[in-house]
Amino acid sequence: MEKTGYIILIIVTIAWIIAWVVGMFENVWLGIIGLVTIIGLGLLFVKALTDRLASKKDDKYSRDVKE
Repeated sequence: MEKTGYIILIIVTIAWIIAWVVGMFENVWLGIIGLVTIIGLGLLFVKALTDRLASKKDDKYSRDVKE
């Protein structure tokens, strides 16, 4: 899931740069690029959240360390 998120963000970045340099895309395409960016960031957020919830080491650290 992490690799998928990074791949989507790389593709979006390349597409965004091409759209910016060429200037031939209309607003619809830029909106789609933004949507794909949000999806990529969402995938990375979900991966980070699932990693945190599945980590026993973090739970032990949070429980044993005093502030």
